[in-house]
Amino acid sequence: MNVPIDEVGKDAKGGNDAAFENENNGSAQTGAAGVDGAAVTGAAGVDGDAVAGAAGAVAVDSLDEQAMVEEAIRRGEEQAEREIAEDANKARAERDALQSQLDSMADQIEAAKKEASEATDRFMRLQADWDNYRRRTAQERLDERERATEKLVIELLPVIDDLERAIEHADNLTDSQSVQFVEGVSAVKNKLVDVLNKEGVNVIDPAGEAFDPLSHQAVGQVEDAEAYDESVAQVYQKGYRMGGKVIRTAMVTVTHGGPKRPEQDAAEAFDSHGMTGSSDNGANADGSKNAESSDDKSKR
Repeated sequence: MNVPIDEVGKDAKGGNDAAFENENNGSAQTGAAGVDGAAVTGAAGVDGDAVAGAAGAVAVDSLDEQAMVEEAIRRGEEQAEREIAEDANKARAERDALQSQLDSMADQIEAAKKEASEATDRFMRLQADWDNYRRRTAQERLDERERATEKLVIELLPVIDDLERAIEHADNLTDSQSVQFVEGVSAVKNKLVDVLNKEGVNVIDPAGEAFDPLSHQAVGQVEDAEAYDESVAQVYQKGYRMGGKVIRTAMVTVTHGGPKRPEQDAAEAFDSHGMTGSSDNGANADGSKNAESSDDKSKR
């Protein structure tokens, strides 16, 4: 049987095409299989890398957490240290402030003690000044009173002298009226003398005693070989002492030409009478006698 060339060619071509197609299909299948295997292999590789990366990520995360914890601890410690330092600084500042206050209070207390001591000293000085002032003013008032009394007494002494002279002159009268008059004058004189005695006025009547220039005024000398030398021979005017002060010396005459008075007698007279020249009965310790009336004198 004859086959046309065209058909043969077509068949050949068709067979070739079919073979090519089958080859291509096989190649495609093979490629597909290769591709699938490669994909599987790649997929497997990718999954391994992912697992490895995940594990590394876990390790990194663990390290980061530890570092974060350590960082947090460090920061906490630093914060605590700062707070402790701040608290310590505040405490030191408060301590310094309290110490400064204590020092200031101590200075104030010391200043107050000093002021109190000075005030006490001033008070003591003022108290002493006040006591001295009171004593001084009291003494001044007493002195003024004594001076006033002394002035009055001195002015009254001539009156007593006149009364005594009048009484002495009237002693020679004999009529009863004159005697009564003299007695009346003597009574007045005695009352006046009593008033003066109450004021501490004492008479100085040193007849026969040793002359004392402090309480006697010599108005003349009398020669007497029997009496002790420098003795009072006669009293012209009595003296008076007020307290311890001679307000009027006695006017006397003094003997001379006689023996010297024994020193022992002079010393006894000095001890007993302070050299005031009074040894009569009734003499005071200061050597003066109380003012006496003319009646007492006449009885002697």
